[in-house]
Amino acid sequence: MTKLNSHDTHFVDIHECYTESPRRTMRGGCFRGAGKALEALVPLVEWVAKGGRMILAFLGRSRLLESRIHCCRQRGRRVKWMHKEMMALGFEGGDESVNRSVPAGRYFAALRGPELDQVKDYEDILLPKDEPWPFLLRFPIGCFGICLGLASQSILWLALSASPATKFLRIPPEINLALWLLAAAALAAISAAYSLKCLFYFEAVRREYFHPVRVNFFFAPWIVLMFLAIGAPPMVFPRPIHPAVWCVFMGPIFFLELKIYGQWLSGGKRRLCKVANPSSHLSVVGNFVGAILAAKVGWKEAAKFLWAVGFAHYLVVFVTLYQRLPTSEALPKELHPVYSMFIAAPSAASIAWEAIYGEFDGLSRTCYFIALFLYVSLVVRINFFTGFRFSVAWWSYTFPMTTASLATIKYAEHVPSVITKGLALTLSLMSSTMVSVLFISTLLHAFLWHTLFPNDLAIAITKRRHGKDQKKPIKRAYDIRRWTKSPLSLVSSITKHNSGNKDSDGQKEAED
Repeated sequence: MTKLNSHDTHFVDIHECYTESPRRTMRGGCFRGAGKALEALVPLVEWVAKGGRMILAFLGRSRLLESRIHCCRQRGRRVKWMHKEMMALGFEGGDESVNRSVPAGRYFAALRGPELDQVKDYEDILLPKDEPWPFLLRFPIGCFGICLGLASQSILWLALSASPATKFLRIPPEINLALWLLAAAALAAISAAYSLKCLFYFEAVRREYFHPVRVNFFFAPWIVLMFLAIGAPPMVFPRPIHPAVWCVFMGPIFFLELKIYGQWLSGGKRRLCKVANPSSHLSVVGNFVGAILAAKVGWKEAAKFLWAVGFAHYLVVFVTLYQRLPTSEALPKELHPVYSMFIAAPSAASIAWEAIYGEFDGLSRTCYFIALFLYVSLVVRINFFTGFRFSVAWWSYTFPMTTASLATIKYAEHVPSVITKGLALTLSLMSSTMVSVLFISTLLHAFLWHTLFPNDLAIAITKRRHGKDQKKPIKRAYDIRRWTKSPLSLVSSITKHNSGNKDSDGQKEAED
């Protein structure tokens, strides 16, 4: 007999076990086969589960979308309710009085002041009068008049230091450099502030564009840039100006002229006899300044073209303002400071003609004499310009006075005499004194007294005057939001506010 070891005994035991239970062996094989089948089905199960999760997510999103659609429908109903409520309050069709342009005659009927910037006593506005508005909303485009005065002064002192007619004064060129840097800094600061206003309160900018006086100041930034190019200090910019500079600065002025002059020509509510005012000369002066810069860069034909366009429209504006047609709107008495604009266009025309043809001939002298006569006729009426509170509109004095001084210096160069030189010196002294006084006053009102930028009521007038029996619109502090880029923010803000305390607010406003 052979003795088996432990290993063999174990083997025999297992073998005997399985040989004794065939059913158990078959059952184990079935389990192993089922396990392999389940392992093969795992990817399929995972794919089905993933698809189920996607379906559930889609159903959840569809429910969310359905709820949002329901909310939008409810919001639409509230907007319709607000539309009816605002019509009842005199808003002329909800937000219509805000988004649509105000007729030009409405500005003359509702406003007064040097730049049509004050609301008449019987008028109502869309924003609260007794609460301070944001700074950008109070920042008018008329501030570019400050840049016009400073930049034109830099040209004046450059002419005084280099002209043969004023050589006896021995004026150092550093004055031109200081004024040029000051004008450039003012232009950069004002442009940055107004760009932010365009970004955050575009509706207010749009209303300024439809304002019959302020629309002309949209030419001012580009005229200032051309002034800076013409009066650039030779010690800093010894090379001649590149023609591309003229193209960049004159391009926006040309496109604005196509728009403005097209409205004058085609008629309608903004035809010239309806919107003509002394500040309309700014759109004309841009042509003459562009002609001067074009002649300086060597493009004489372009300069002649701009001079012709400017002179033709200057005659039309001059006759319209001088004649005051019965069909035109009555010019307010307080619109006197900008009457000095009358002398800007003919003075610039005489300088441009001399820059193009190189001589101060008959036509150039004719324009200069017209400007000189208008200058004297305004100076002798000193009471014509008194009795107004200080505002940015006062800078309208400086630019035309400086232009007349420059034209007088050119005239003294071609007609040298004691009288012409004395006249050039006198006008230059008056112009510089006016700029100095206004500059100091502007700094005091801006930084010491904080009264330079009051609420700009001119941009908040209603489209129509409300009658006695008609309800006035409710004005709250949050109504300022209506001047943002999205006009619908007004409706949403009022809707959220009125959902909680509409009745109480209405009672408070009725009591006020």
